[in-house]
Amino acid sequence: QVQLVETGGGLVQAGASLRLSCKASERTFSSEALGWIRQAPGKEREFVAGISRTGLSTYYADAVKGRFTVSRNNAENTMYLEMNSLKPEDTAIYYCAARRFGGDYYSLKDYNSWGQGTQVTVSS
Repeated sequence: QVQLVETGGGLVQAGASLRLSCKASERTFSSEALGWIRQAPGKEREFVAGISRTGLSTYYADAVKGRFTVSRNNAENTMYLEMNSLKPEDTAIYYCAARRFGGDYYSLKDYNSWGQGTQVTVSS
């Protein structure tokens, strides 16, 4: 399984932007479909965004559509999540994960490799 490490979290004010990175240790990174999942305090994990192996297809939760953009650079084994117009309700630990082959981007049970997460806190 690919190993993933997230960076880029922090404390920002509402309306600000952040960019998260997810770097993989494996050269097989380009063969993995990936996703961003978050977990807010006291809540279950939820899908945020997904991206196909080539980066040509992207998927978003309704709550972030139009504000967040997922992208990847396979040459650098890195996936990104550009987050704009952040809201206090975006406060969560953000995880990147690899989707199993043929799985559903929106289904958390279809992700089989997870990073350790990075904290994003948005103050009002």
